[in-house]
Amino acid sequence: MKNIAVYPGTFDPITFGHMDLVDRAARIFDHVIVAIASSENKNPLFSLVERVNLAKDIFKAYPNVQVKGFDNLLLHFAKEHEANVILRGLRTVTDYEYEFQLASMNRFLNAEIESLFLMPDEKFMYISSTLIREIAALKGDVSGFVPPLVVSALHEKFK
Repeated sequence: MKNIAVYPGTFDPITFGHMDLVDRAARIFDHVIVAIASSENKNPLFSLVERVNLAKDIFKAYPNVQVKGFDNLLLHFAKEHEANVILRGLRTVTDYEYEFQLASMNRFLNAEIESLFLMPDEKFMYISSTLIREIAALKGDVSGFVPPLVVSALHEKFK
């Protein structure tokens, strides 16, 4: 049996923290699917297609990482892709409370899929996509938080 992990999120935009988790997950699992949620209710800055394309470009060097967009229930997506793990990142105590709720609900809906939590490297603990968007909108330098490809995409959005 292959160990397949789904790492879901909005990734609006993808950050070094996200990339750190994917890098580590790629060493643990046979296959990692970066599952980019449509999340229209969150009013994302980047379209689903833009977020998928950015992530595909960023993770193209990883042979066991695949990027896919989705707009259905995460557990349905995981089952469709034969994943047995949902990977989530934890940065703060606040993250833990929310993620605990999600993991409990997911276990209730499908006990065959485990939730696994990873913490990003300490240097990425404070990075969030929301903060990155705010800094970029105010013409601040985000190059220490996101790859150059994302910096360019943010400049394009906010010019």
